[in-house]
Amino acid sequence: MKQKNSAASIGTILGALLWFSVAGAQTPPSIPSYIIGPGDVLKVFVWQNPDLSVTVPVRPDGKISTPLDEDMVAVGKTPGELAHDIAGKLAEYVRSPHVNVIVLKAASVFSQVKVIGQVMKPEAIAYRNGMTVLDAILAAGGLTQYAAGNRARIVRKVDGREKDIPVRLASLVNSGEMSQNLPLKPGDVLVVPESRF
Repeated sequence: MKQKNSAASIGTILGALLWFSVAGAQTPPSIPSYIIGPGDVLKVFVWQNPDLSVTVPVRPDGKISTPLDEDMVAVGKTPGELAHDIAGKLAEYVRSPHVNVIVLKAASVFSQVKVIGQVMKPEAIAYRNGMTVLDAILAAGGLTQYAAGNRARIVRKVDGREKDIPVRLASLVNSGEMSQNLPLKPGDVLVVPESRF
């Protein structure tokens, strides 16, 4: 009897997971969502409608072209929000459309973190959920011998203004001071200055 009940429970859970993956428009509120920007490449998947499923770039004007809508605004939306908007448009032509939007290439400034200054490989890094200062420094190859790591800062735009957030990178990298492993946001610039002799 217990085996039948547990099998039914597993079936219910699997069914719920399949429904969420197909509907694709909901994101858990605790996870920061990716924001689509110009230059990103998106895969728009319409379940059971391969003719409506396309891979499209986000144009400089912030819009995408899909088979039934040439000018759908994508910039500034999460993939779930865009999937919901596309499904709303398709509902005029398709019964109960289920749409997923997948970011194939994150290329916009909205989705990057820049690491500049005294690091081995200054570069723009594609942002991902949960990215921290340590992730960015490791991706940039670490600090150079001339880095003033404890005078580093994150430059972040808040309400249209630049805000400097100090971060002690040398303490983080050399001493494992994890309190300095600050979370990053899309569009952040991590600046590592040169030490003064």
